[in-house]
Amino acid sequence: MVVFLKNKIVIGGIFMMVFYQIAMIGIFMYGYSAVPKNLPDLTVAIVSEDEQTGAKMVEQLKEQLPFHINTALSLEQAKTELENRNVHLIVHIPQNFTQQLSQPGEQAQLDFFMNDSNPSTTSSAMQSVADQISSKMVAQIQTQSFEGLLQNMQLPEDQAKQMVEGVMTKVTPNMVVTNPKPAGMHNQMAPMFLTMAGYVGAMIYSMISVGALQQMKGQLGKWKAFFSLQGLNALLALIVPLVGLTIYFSIHGYGAETFLKVWMVHSLELFTAISFTSIFCMLAGQVGMLLNMPLLLSQSIAGGAMMPQEMMPGLFKVISYISPMFYTIQLDYNLLFGGGQTSKYLLGLALIGVGALLINTLIHQFKGVKTTTEENTPAAQPQFM
Repeated sequence: MVVFLKNKIVIGGIFMMVFYQIAMIGIFMYGYSAVPKNLPDLTVAIVSEDEQTGAKMVEQLKEQLPFHINTALSLEQAKTELENRNVHLIVHIPQNFTQQLSQPGEQAQLDFFMNDSNPSTTSSAMQSVADQISSKMVAQIQTQSFEGLLQNMQLPEDQAKQMVEGVMTKVTPNMVVTNPKPAGMHNQMAPMFLTMAGYVGAMIYSMISVGALQQMKGQLGKWKAFFSLQGLNALLALIVPLVGLTIYFSIHGYGAETFLKVWMVHSLELFTAISFTSIFCMLAGQVGMLLNMPLLLSQSIAGGAMMPQEMMPGLFKVISYISPMFYTIQLDYNLLFGGGQTSKYLLGLALIGVGALLINTLIHQFKGVKTTTEENTPAAQPQFM
């Protein structure tokens, strides 16, 4: 046992076990502390077309709801923002809301619009908010101020009171869910699982391929070896995603067109992830894994599959802007379930890939070429410690 404890490889393995615990627990405890603490950072749009009761409701909701409230949008504008995930719930008070309340035998409809193509925390929170708003609306309508409103409509006081007592059954919530996800947790988590599978594979491959590059550039030449590797990376990025996507689409098919689009997205993701994770391997060899691993764990939060960008703690929000996983997950949401700003996410993913490739090119430029003798010396062998 003592012999093994003195072995550098075993010591490196022990270090990795301890390092992984520190990185994972530290990152996850900090990242997931945002739920439900940061729920108030979500945005609710209130669109009132009723100039009587609606105006009073808007003021009361602004005081009571612990969210960012936007009342400046028309219904069509709010729907666009909902599709783009900039708004997380729309509360719509129709133009004839007061009239329906005052008419015997009629029900007043309160509309709620929710985009289901979102992380589960967003969908469940907004569903809960809609239920709470419906209950509060009924209570608010029974207040003395609303009773006075009915009296101003030239109704007798006794009749006004009867109408207020009967309003419990007059307000009906109408939940309109856009971009619904197919049933099953595997569909809810598909964007994260498909993206993470590609990213983890790319991270492991980049460590191995960069090691091979250091060996081959002495034989092929510095730049021929580098560009040959990039060509191989592009070919693998096109072929490898077919494995995971075929498994998922065989379980829940979305059609050939969707398959083709998702395939192209994950091919771009894989090439970007290889270039992105290669940066640290190019700089530090196998030790670069110590930097890639925390970055992977951070992207499991910053990727936006568990919580929207608005809820993320500051560090993870910053990481999301340079995260290949974030853009790929948002694209998967759009392609599999529906959503807006697809071109924005595609551009973001492509820019990260181009930027990472340029950084790798610069690192390669300033790294020398080792001779075969140097590569075979003990000092040249990769070490963790």
